[in-house]
Amino acid sequence: MNTPISRWRALVAQGALEPDPAQERAAQILSVLHGRLKGWRPGKRRLLFGRPEPEPEGVYLYGGVGRGKSMLMDMFFESVPFEQKQRVHFQEFMLATHAALARWRKLDDRERRKHPDFVRGCGDDPIPPIAKAIAKVTWVLCFDEMQVNDIADAMLLGRLFEQLFERGVVVVTTSNRPPDDLYKDGLNRQRFLPFIAQIKSRLAVHALESVRDYRLGKLREDKTWYAPLNEDTRKKIDALAQKLTMGLGQHARRISLSGRHWDIENTAGGVARLSFAQVCEEARGAADYLELARQFHTLVLDNVPILDDAHAGAAKRFVSLIDALYEARVKLIISAEAEPGKLYQANTGEFEFERTASRLIEMQSSAYLAAGHGNSALAV
Repeated sequence: MNTPISRWRALVAQGALEPDPAQERAAQILSVLHGRLKGWRPGKRRLLFGRPEPEPEGVYLYGGVGRGKSMLMDMFFESVPFEQKQRVHFQEFMLATHAALARWRKLDDRERRKHPDFVRGCGDDPIPPIAKAIAKVTWVLCFDEMQVNDIADAMLLGRLFEQLFERGVVVVTTSNRPPDDLYKDGLNRQRFLPFIAQIKSRLAVHALESVRDYRLGKLREDKTWYAPLNEDTRKKIDALAQKLTMGLGQHARRISLSGRHWDIENTAGGVARLSFAQVCEEARGAADYLELARQFHTLVLDNVPILDDAHAGAAKRFVSLIDALYEARVKLIISAEAEPGKLYQANTGEFEFERTASRLIEMQSSAYLAAGHGNSALAV
Protein backbone atom coordinates (compact mmCIF):
# COMPACT_ATOMS: atom_id res chain seq x y z
CA MET A 1 0.00 0.00 0.00
CA ASN A 2 1.49 3.34 -1.08
CA THR A 3 1.03 5.52 1.98
CA PRO A 4 3.60 7.69 3.80
CA ILE A 5 3.63 5.35 6.81
CA SER A 6 4.01 2.20 4.69
CA ARG A 7 6.82 3.81 2.72
CA TRP A 8 8.54 5.04 5.89
CA ARG A 9 8.33 1.62 7.57
CA ALA A 10 9.65 -0.09 4.44
CA LEU A 11 12.70 2.19 4.43
CA VAL A 12 13.28 1.47 8.12
CA ALA A 13 13.05 -2.26 7.44
CA GLN A 14 15.57 -1.90 4.60
CA GLY A 15 17.98 -0.03 6.88
CA ALA A 16 17.75 3.17 4.80
CA LEU A 17 16.19 5.01 7.76
CA GLU A 18 16.65 4.69 11.49
CA PRO A 19 13.62 4.04 13.72
CA ASP A 20 12.36 7.41 14.94
CA PRO A 21 9.05 7.79 16.85
CA ALA A 22 8.69 11.45 15.84
CA GLN A 23 9.06 10.68 12.14
CA GLU A 24 6.73 7.68 12.48
CA ARG A 25 4.02 9.83 14.09
CA ALA A 26 4.33 12.46 11.36
CA ALA A 27 4.10 9.77 8.68
CA GLN A 28 0.95 8.44 10.37
CA ILE A 29 -0.64 11.92 10.35
CA LEU A 30 0.15 12.33 6.66
CA SER A 31 -1.26 8.85 5.99
CA VAL A 32 -4.55 9.80 7.62
CA LEU A 33 -4.80 12.68 5.15
CA HIS A 34 -3.82 10.32 2.32
CA GLY A 35 -6.77 8.11 3.25
CA ARG A 36 -9.15 11.07 3.29
CA LEU A 37 -8.10 12.02 -0.23
CA LYS A 38 -9.12 8.71 -1.82
CA GLY A 39 -12.13 9.32 -4.04
CA TRP A 40 -12.31 12.96 -2.89
CA ARG A 41 -12.45 16.10 -4.95
CA PRO A 42 -13.14 19.70 -3.92
CA GLY A 43 -16.80 20.63 -3.67
CA LYS A 44 -18.06 17.03 -3.75
CA ARG A 45 -18.15 15.78 -0.20
CA ARG A 46 -19.18 12.22 0.57
CA LEU A 47 -21.83 11.30 3.12
CA LEU A 48 -20.67 10.08 6.52
CA PHE A 49 -23.47 8.73 8.75
CA GLY A 50 -25.97 10.65 6.62
CA ARG A 51 -24.11 13.94 6.80
CA PRO A 52 -21.60 15.54 4.42
CA GLU A 53 -18.10 14.47 5.40
CA PRO A 54 -15.87 17.39 6.48
CA GLU A 55 -13.26 18.61 4.04
CA PRO A 56 -9.87 16.89 4.50
CA GLU A 57 -7.69 18.69 7.02
CA GLY A 58 -4.26 19.79 5.81
CA VAL A 59 -1.00 19.39 7.75
CA TYR A 60 1.56 21.90 9.09
CA LEU A 61 4.76 20.05 9.93
CA TYR A 62 7.50 21.98 11.68
CA GLY A 63 10.84 21.24 13.30
CA GLY A 64 14.58 21.82 13.15
CA VAL A 65 16.80 21.25 10.14
CA GLY A 66 17.69 17.70 9.14
CA ARG A 67 14.76 16.08 10.99
CA GLY A 68 13.13 14.65 7.87
CA LYS A 69 10.39 17.17 7.03
CA SER A 70 11.19 17.36 3.32
CA MET A 71 11.58 13.58 3.13
CA LEU A 72 8.13 13.04 4.66
CA MET A 73 6.66 15.68 2.35
CA ASP A 74 8.08 13.78 -0.63
CA MET A 75 6.53 10.55 0.61
CA PHE A 76 3.13 12.21 1.00
CA PHE A 77 3.24 14.05 -2.32
CA GLU A 78 4.16 10.89 -4.24
CA SER A 79 1.26 9.06 -2.57
CA VAL A 80 -1.48 11.60 -3.43
CA PRO A 81 -3.85 9.56 -5.62
CA PHE A 82 -4.59 12.14 -8.33
CA GLU A 83 -2.75 14.48 -10.69
CA GLN A 84 -4.25 17.75 -9.43
CA LYS A 85 -1.43 18.37 -6.98
CA GLN A 86 1.46 20.78 -6.79
CA ARG A 87 4.60 20.84 -4.71
CA VAL A 88 6.49 24.10 -4.61
CA HIS A 89 8.95 25.97 -2.43
CA PHE A 90 7.04 28.61 -0.47
CA GLN A 91 9.12 31.53 -1.76
CA GLU A 92 8.65 30.30 -5.31
CA PHE A 93 4.88 30.27 -4.75
CA MET A 94 4.94 33.82 -3.42
CA LEU A 95 6.95 35.06 -6.41
CA ALA A 96 4.46 33.44 -8.79
CA THR A 97 1.54 34.94 -6.86
CA HIS A 98 2.99 38.46 -7.01
CA ALA A 99 3.53 38.01 -10.76
CA ALA A 100 -0.11 36.93 -11.18
CA LEU A 101 -1.23 39.99 -9.20
CA ALA A 102 0.74 42.26 -11.51
CA ARG A 103 -0.73 40.63 -14.63
CA TRP A 104 -4.31 40.92 -13.35
CA ARG A 105 -3.89 44.58 -12.42
CA LYS A 106 -2.78 45.39 -15.96
CA LEU A 107 -6.12 44.19 -17.37
CA ASP A 108 -8.94 46.66 -17.94
CA ASP A 109 -12.50 45.98 -16.77
CA ARG A 110 -13.57 44.45 -20.07
CA GLU A 111 -10.56 42.12 -20.19
CA ARG A 112 -11.18 41.01 -16.60
CA ARG A 113 -14.85 40.19 -17.25
CA LYS A 114 -13.90 38.06 -20.27
CA HIS A 115 -11.09 36.30 -18.45
CA PRO A 116 -11.80 32.58 -17.68
CA ASP A 117 -10.80 33.16 -14.04
CA PHE A 118 -13.12 36.12 -13.52
CA VAL A 119 -15.12 35.91 -10.29
CA ARG A 120 -18.46 37.73 -10.33
CA GLY A 121 -18.75 40.38 -7.63
CA CYS A 122 -15.01 40.63 -6.95
CA GLY A 123 -14.67 44.02 -8.61
CA ASP A 124 -11.02 44.88 -9.16
CA ASP A 125 -9.85 42.57 -6.34
CA PRO A 126 -7.27 40.19 -7.91
CA ILE A 127 -7.24 37.64 -5.06
CA PRO A 128 -10.41 35.65 -5.95
CA PRO A 129 -9.38 35.17 -9.62
CA ILE A 130 -5.88 34.06 -8.61
CA ALA A 131 -7.31 31.57 -6.11
CA LYS A 132 -9.75 30.31 -8.74
CA ALA A 133 -6.89 29.76 -11.20
CA ILE A 134 -4.90 27.79 -8.61
CA ALA A 135 -7.87 25.70 -7.46
CA LYS A 136 -8.81 24.66 -11.01
CA VAL A 137 -5.61 22.65 -11.37
CA THR A 138 -4.48 22.08 -7.77
CA TRP A 139 -6.53 20.20 -5.20
CA VAL A 140 -3.57 19.56 -2.91
CA LEU A 141 -0.91 22.25 -2.49
CA CYS A 142 2.35 21.26 -0.79
CA PHE A 143 4.81 23.92 0.39
CA ASP A 144 8.41 23.52 1.44
CA GLU A 145 9.73 25.86 4.14
CA MET A 146 6.91 28.27 4.89
CA GLN A 147 8.42 31.44 6.28
CA VAL A 148 7.22 35.02 6.09
CA ASN A 149 9.75 37.85 6.17
CA ASP A 150 8.09 40.43 3.96
CA ILE A 151 5.23 42.80 4.84
CA ALA A 152 3.74 42.47 1.35
CA ASP A 153 3.61 38.67 1.69
CA ALA A 154 2.18 38.92 5.19
CA MET A 155 -0.69 41.12 4.01
CA LEU A 156 -1.41 38.91 1.00
CA LEU A 157 -1.37 35.48 2.61
CA GLY A 158 -4.46 35.67 4.81
CA ARG A 159 -6.81 36.70 2.02
CA LEU A 160 -5.35 34.32 -0.53
CA PHE A 161 -5.48 31.28 1.75
CA GLU A 162 -9.02 32.13 2.82
CA GLN A 163 -10.05 31.97 -0.84
CA LEU A 164 -8.11 28.73 -1.42
CA PHE A 165 -9.68 27.08 1.62
CA GLU A 166 -13.16 28.17 0.47
CA ARG A 167 -12.48 26.46 -2.85
CA GLY A 168 -11.52 23.25 -1.06
CA VAL A 169 -7.76 23.31 -1.67
CA VAL A 170 -5.92 21.15 0.88
CA VAL A 171 -2.64 22.62 2.07
CA VAL A 172 0.33 20.67 3.45
CA THR A 173 3.42 22.60 4.47
CA THR A 174 6.72 22.30 6.28
CA SER A 175 8.40 25.01 8.30
CA ASN A 176 11.27 25.47 10.70
CA ARG A 177 9.02 27.26 13.19
CA PRO A 178 5.53 26.84 14.71
CA PRO A 179 2.66 28.92 13.29
CA ASP A 180 2.70 31.36 16.21
CA ASP A 181 6.32 32.27 15.37
CA LEU A 182 5.67 33.12 11.72
CA TYR A 183 6.48 36.76 10.93
CA LYS A 184 7.44 37.19 14.58
CA ASP A 185 8.16 40.83 15.50
CA GLY A 186 7.26 41.86 11.93
CA LEU A 187 5.83 45.23 10.98
CA ASN A 188 2.04 45.41 11.56
CA ARG A 189 2.07 41.77 12.67
CA GLN A 190 -1.40 42.13 14.19
CA ARG A 191 -2.77 42.19 10.64
CA PHE A 192 -1.10 38.82 10.04
CA LEU A 193 -2.63 37.10 13.07
CA PRO A 194 -5.87 36.06 11.28
CA PHE A 195 -3.75 34.05 8.84
CA ILE A 196 -2.08 32.23 11.74
CA ALA A 197 -5.55 31.50 13.13
CA GLN A 198 -6.54 30.04 9.74
CA ILE A 199 -3.53 27.74 9.74
CA LYS A 200 -4.31 26.48 13.22
CA SER A 201 -7.98 25.88 12.39
CA ARG A 202 -7.54 24.37 8.91
CA LEU A 203 -4.30 22.38 9.32
CA ALA A 204 -3.22 19.73 11.80
CA VAL A 205 -0.16 21.33 13.38
CA HIS A 206 2.53 18.79 14.27
CA ALA A 207 6.00 19.30 15.74
CA LEU A 208 8.62 16.91 14.35
CA GLU A 209 10.68 16.59 17.51
CA SER A 210 13.42 14.22 16.40
CA VAL A 211 16.48 14.66 18.58
CA ARG A 212 18.96 14.01 15.75
CA ASP A 213 19.94 16.00 12.69
CA TYR A 214 20.00 13.02 10.31
CA ARG A 215 21.30 15.03 7.37
CA LEU A 216 24.34 16.16 9.35
CA GLY A 217 24.94 12.62 10.57
CA LYS A 218 25.01 11.27 7.03
CA LEU A 219 27.40 13.96 5.85
CA ARG A 220 29.73 13.41 8.80
CA GLU A 221 29.87 9.71 8.00
CA ASP A 222 31.03 10.37 4.41
CA LYS A 223 33.29 12.70 2.53
CA THR A 224 31.72 15.60 0.68
CA TRP A 225 34.49 16.08 -1.92
CA TYR A 226 35.32 13.28 -4.38
CA ALA A 227 38.31 13.47 -6.71
CA PRO A 228 39.53 12.68 -9.31
CA LEU A 229 36.71 11.96 -11.76
CA ASN A 230 36.53 8.22 -12.38
CA GLU A 231 34.13 5.30 -12.03
CA ASP A 232 34.92 4.79 -8.34
CA THR A 233 34.19 8.46 -7.60
CA ARG A 234 30.91 8.27 -9.50
CA LYS A 235 29.77 5.22 -7.53
CA LYS A 236 30.63 6.86 -4.21
CA ILE A 237 28.81 10.10 -4.93
CA ASP A 238 25.82 8.16 -6.29
CA ALA A 239 25.70 6.19 -3.03
CA LEU A 240 25.86 9.34 -0.89
CA ALA A 241 23.15 11.06 -2.95
CA GLN A 242 20.96 7.97 -2.52
CA LYS A 243 21.59 8.01 1.22
CA LEU A 244 20.73 11.71 1.54
CA THR A 245 17.42 11.28 -0.27
CA MET A 246 16.57 7.99 1.48
CA GLY A 247 15.75 6.40 -1.87
CA LEU A 248 12.91 8.82 -2.54
CA GLY A 249 11.67 9.21 -6.10
CA GLN A 250 13.22 12.05 -8.05
CA HIS A 251 11.02 14.90 -9.22
CA ALA A 252 11.54 18.13 -11.13
CA ARG A 253 11.28 21.59 -9.64
CA ARG A 254 10.91 24.82 -11.57
CA ILE A 255 12.63 27.96 -10.28
CA SER A 256 11.14 31.24 -11.54
CA LEU A 257 13.50 34.15 -12.04
CA SER A 258 12.15 37.50 -13.29
CA GLY A 259 10.09 36.07 -16.12
CA ARG A 260 12.30 33.11 -16.97
CA HIS A 261 12.54 29.60 -15.60
CA TRP A 262 15.19 27.12 -14.54
CA ASP A 263 13.91 23.55 -14.60
CA ILE A 264 15.90 21.31 -12.27
CA GLU A 265 15.07 17.72 -13.11
CA ASN A 266 16.75 15.84 -10.28
CA THR A 267 15.50 16.86 -6.80
CA ALA A 268 14.24 15.02 -3.75
CA GLY A 269 13.79 15.90 -0.09
CA GLY A 270 15.45 19.33 -0.29
CA VAL A 271 18.41 17.95 -2.26
CA ALA A 272 19.18 19.01 -5.85
CA ARG A 273 21.61 17.22 -8.13
CA LEU A 274 23.12 19.04 -11.08
CA SER A 275 26.19 18.80 -13.27
CA PHE A 276 28.85 21.48 -13.54
CA ALA A 277 27.81 21.95 -17.18
CA GLN A 278 24.18 22.64 -16.19
CA VAL A 279 25.12 25.13 -13.48
CA CYS A 280 28.22 26.89 -14.77
CA GLU A 281 28.45 26.41 -18.53
CA GLU A 282 24.92 27.60 -19.25
CA ALA A 283 23.96 31.29 -19.12
CA ARG A 284 23.45 31.61 -15.35
CA GLY A 285 24.09 34.48 -12.99
CA ALA A 286 24.13 35.45 -9.33
CA ALA A 287 20.31 35.64 -9.13
CA ASP A 288 20.02 32.02 -10.30
CA TYR A 289 22.51 30.82 -7.71
CA LEU A 290 20.93 32.82 -4.88
CA GLU A 291 17.54 31.26 -5.65
CA LEU A 292 19.10 27.80 -5.91
CA ALA A 293 20.68 28.33 -2.48
CA ARG A 294 17.38 29.49 -1.01
CA GLN A 295 15.34 26.55 -2.25
CA PHE A 296 17.66 23.63 -1.47
CA HIS A 297 19.57 22.75 1.68
CA THR A 298 21.97 20.41 -0.17
CA LEU A 299 23.48 20.49 -3.66
CA VAL A 300 25.17 17.51 -5.30
CA LEU A 301 27.40 18.93 -8.06
CA ASP A 302 28.86 16.47 -10.56
CA ASN A 303 31.87 16.56 -12.85
CA VAL A 304 33.73 19.77 -12.05
CA PRO A 305 36.70 19.90 -14.48
CA ILE A 306 40.07 21.55 -14.09
CA LEU A 307 39.31 25.26 -14.39
CA ASP A 308 41.84 26.31 -17.02
CA ASP A 309 41.76 29.07 -19.63
CA ALA A 310 39.30 27.06 -21.70
CA HIS A 311 36.78 27.31 -18.83
CA ALA A 312 37.26 31.00 -17.97
CA GLY A 313 33.59 31.97 -18.15
CA ALA A 314 32.44 28.85 -16.31
CA ALA A 315 35.06 29.44 -13.62
CA LYS A 316 33.62 32.90 -12.91
CA ARG A 317 30.15 31.39 -12.60
CA PHE A 318 31.54 28.70 -10.31
CA VAL A 319 32.94 31.39 -8.00
CA SER A 320 29.54 33.11 -7.92
CA LEU A 321 27.83 29.77 -7.22
CA ILE A 322 30.11 28.96 -4.30
CA ASP A 323 29.60 32.43 -2.82
CA ALA A 324 25.81 31.96 -2.87
CA LEU A 325 25.97 28.45 -1.40
CA TYR A 326 28.43 29.50 1.29
CA GLU A 327 26.42 32.51 2.48
CA ALA A 328 23.27 30.38 2.71
CA ARG A 329 25.11 27.49 4.41
CA VAL A 330 24.01 25.06 1.70
CA LYS A 331 25.68 21.67 2.03
CA LEU A 332 27.80 20.85 -1.04
CA ILE A 333 28.71 17.36 -2.21
CA ILE A 334 30.97 17.55 -5.22
CA SER A 335 32.86 15.36 -7.68
CA ALA A 336 35.80 17.13 -9.31
CA GLU A 337 38.92 16.47 -11.29
CA ALA A 338 41.12 17.77 -8.44
CA GLU A 339 41.09 18.92 -4.82
CA PRO A 340 40.11 22.59 -4.16
CA GLY A 341 43.68 23.91 -4.06
CA LYS A 342 44.55 22.38 -7.43
CA LEU A 343 41.27 22.96 -9.22
CA TYR A 344 42.09 26.37 -10.73
CA GLN A 345 44.86 26.24 -13.33
CA ALA A 346 44.18 29.25 -15.57
CA ASN A 347 46.96 31.69 -16.35
CA THR A 348 45.14 34.63 -14.76
CA GLY A 349 42.83 35.03 -11.78
CA GLU A 350 44.54 32.50 -9.50
CA PHE A 351 44.78 35.01 -6.63
CA GLU A 352 41.05 35.78 -6.83
CA PHE A 353 40.23 32.05 -6.79
CA GLU A 354 42.10 31.53 -3.51
CA ARG A 355 39.08 32.74 -1.51
CA THR A 356 36.84 30.27 -3.33
CA ALA A 357 39.29 27.41 -2.67
CA SER A 358 39.36 28.40 1.00
CA ARG A 359 35.56 28.36 1.14
CA LEU A 360 35.43 24.97 -0.57
CA ILE A 361 37.73 23.56 2.10
CA GLU A 362 35.69 25.15 4.91
CA MET A 363 32.46 23.76 3.44
CA GLN A 364 33.80 20.27 4.17
CA SER A 365 34.31 21.05 7.87
CA SER A 366 32.13 19.79 10.74
CA ALA A 367 31.40 23.37 11.84
CA TYR A 368 30.07 24.33 8.40
CA LEU A 369 28.04 21.14 8.04
CA ALA A 370 26.48 21.72 11.46
CA ALA A 371 25.22 25.22 10.54
CA GLY A 372 21.55 25.55 9.66
CA HIS A 373 20.48 26.29 6.10
CA GLY A 374 19.97 30.02 5.59
CA ASN A 375 22.35 31.15 8.36
CA SER A 376 24.50 34.02 7.20
CA ALA A 377 28.20 33.39 7.17
CA LEU A 378 28.52 36.79 8.81
CA ALA A 379 26.13 36.05 11.66
CA VAL A 380 27.57 36.36 15.16
